[in-house]
Amino acid sequence: MLRYCEVSCPYCGETQTVAVDCSTEIQDYYEDCRICCRSMSVHVTCSYEGDVLDLCVRSEDEA
Repeated sequence: MLRYCEVSCPYCGETQTVAVDCSTEIQDYYEDCRICCRSMSVHVTCSYEGDVLDLCVRSEDEA
């Protein structure tokens, strides 16, 4: 089950939508910013019911 969430790039500050796969409770992955193309670290926590509980986007330096 996919959820769509808005995040701000930690580098350029632009808001964009990311697709979150809520079939897994805890996820850590990297996704490139669609504006500046820099790699963002994404941490997602989802509930058993498939809701996004926590979504954190950081620069690679902060990860």
